[in-house]
Amino acid sequence: MIDFKKIKEAVDFISKEKKIPKEELIEVIESAIKTAYRKDFLNKDANLSVKLDLDKKEIEIIVEKEVVKEVKNPYTQISFDDLGEDAENFEEGDIVEIDETENIMNSKFWESFWRIASWAARQVIIQKISDAEKNKIYNIFKDKKWEIIPMKVDMVEWWKVIFDYNWDKIPLPKQEQVSRDNYTPWARKYLYVKEASKDDEWVKVVLTRKAPELVVKIFESYVPELLDWTIEIVKIARIAWVKTKLVVISNYEEIDPVWTMIWQKWIRVKSVMDEIGGERIDVIPYSEDEAVLVKNSLSPAEIVSVEIDDENKKAFVVTKPWEKSKAVWKNWVNIKLASEITWYNIDIKED
Repeated sequence: MIDFKKIKEAVDFISKEKKIPKEELIEVIESAIKTAYRKDFLNKDANLSVKLDLDKKEIEIIVEKEVVKEVKNPYTQISFDDLGEDAENFEEGDIVEIDETENIMNSKFWESFWRIASWAARQVIIQKISDAEKNKIYNIFKDKKWEIIPMKVDMVEWWKVIFDYNWDKIPLPKQEQVSRDNYTPWARKYLYVKEASKDDEWVKVVLTRKAPELVVKIFESYVPELLDWTIEIVKIARIAWVKTKLVVISNYEEIDPVWTMIWQKWIRVKSVMDEIGGERIDVIPYSEDEAVLVKNSLSPAEIVSVEIDDENKKAFVVTKPWEKSKAVWKNWVNIKLASEITWYNIDIKED
């Protein structure tokens, strides 16, 4: 038999916890019962309605059939003979509602029927919970796209880090985490709202610790000259948790953009590095001379010469033998980032 009390408790809990209307959850269960009926009673064409009343502890399963003289489909039609004494109350083409509740509950298929209905309802409710969570997160961040939001780590669950934001639980999936980050509970982190969009079929919200824009936004919180356009970040390249390179330019000749970003005793750049787990940051001055820009991008290595091939977008760089390791750095990270910020493929050789 149906445990109405248990179902009602589950519906009440899910409705309150996940902010899903009870009516929607009951509709899901009713729809699941229809699915089970069509499967177990081999009646795919049946027109039926299900009414579940958890307060009254009642369920009603009604099958609708058309009155005909000759039955061709017993699942959707009924003859005057089958109607018996009630036949005189109907005409051909009328729809008869037949209560199948008792027949189903007393049939040999009942256990299988209810198991299928329970499974189908569970799957749909899980999906509804997922959709409700996505919609909740979308509503929180829809007006915060391309911003950084400070949050505290609430807990770590397997591959997922859960952040607390105004008492809402915000998940950060594995692919958006930085491996060097310290995700211990109560640790404060900035998350960048990379995407927050929605249409009739899907909701997409992407929060990340990996995006280069995260570094830009954190710098803006420490360097007011970026906000008033005294200096600008022209280009940025990042390999998360390894290194970031950014090119800066000043709109005033008397202001040094690199020193402004770094500040006294490197206080500004160190503050940003602390926010991204100690990741290395190179601040590079912009130059309209491509060779100079390439040379600057490979600092602190001492460069002997730079030859630019504009047609093929290549830069041929020569260093002293003992300087090449500085220019290349670990796993050629320096070369990869320098190529990205200068728009040139860099070929480096020793003198």
